[in-house]
Amino acid sequence: MADKRDHGGGLDAAVAQYGGTREGWLDLSTGINPVPYPVGQISADAWGALPDHGAMARLIEAARRFWNVPEDAVIVPANGASALIARLPALPVMGAARDVQIATRTYNEHAAAFASAGWTVGQDAADVRVVVHPNNPDGALMGGSLAAVTVIDESFCDVCPDESQMRHADRDGVIVLKSFGKFWGLAGVRLGFAMGTPRTVGPLVDMLGPWAVAGPALEIGARALRDEAWAARTRERLATDAARLDAMMTDAGAQVIGGTDLFRLYDVMDAAAWQDRLARGHVWSRVFPYDGRWLRLGLPALDRWDQLEAAL
Repeated sequence: MADKRDHGGGLDAAVAQYGGTREGWLDLSTGINPVPYPVGQISADAWGALPDHGAMARLIEAARRFWNVPEDAVIVPANGASALIARLPALPVMGAARDVQIATRTYNEHAAAFASAGWTVGQDAADVRVVVHPNNPDGALMGGSLAAVTVIDESFCDVCPDESQMRHADRDGVIVLKSFGKFWGLAGVRLGFAMGTPRTVGPLVDMLGPWAVAGPALEIGARALRDEAWAARTRERLATDAARLDAMMTDAGAQVIGGTDLFRLYDVMDAAAWQDRLARGHVWSRVFPYDGRWLRLGLPALDRWDQLEAAL
């Protein structure tokens, strides 16, 4: 049985099985922007000194502007959204609840975090609800009403900012999560954010401890979040590339069933066979333990489309 924490990646195992070199493989198993934000020069102070309050304040200010975070909501940065997800079950706002509503076919770290903390994870309505918006892997947008405590994971929402539920972040019990690595293509920076009222997310500051974000990440994040022109251009390119990928896959016999402009989801009848077929062309894809027909692909880098076409 597959590990409930299955993820994209695992390229080293694919290389070992199918041959080639890591550099020669096209990894489409994740939903990370293949054209990352140009980081530029990082100050020596960011590398050599402990992260200071000023750098954190600049990052928070940039995040508030970029995501239109309500004035009464606070922003808690961390070393990746996963660091925040792991701590959510222990937040005081959860109260005595031990049942959480999480869809079965969604990003699996949420269910794993709550289950590890002794919670019962199910699909029935509960006082605590976690929703991924847009959903990974099918791209579905949030529906239904807010629960007493609602976690809204917007890790992939930067491709569709008009759909953001950030307006609810000033309501007690609502937690909005953001992941920096996906849209900006800098997953290795390890930067994530939780937004909510001081009562709701404030305790995360103590739970994370001092220096929860590395100095270079503070500097890169603030710089990127201030660059709205880059974000606008990137959304246009991603939309064009997502449409190109859909056309290519449809021509190869796949059926488009969802996704976002960072990843696409296809019904291919036999996902394991398709993954094997693509891997023989050194293209790595994502399959899912709960549906043998689903294949998810991220977008190729600008100079790697020919490799995908050849593998198909």
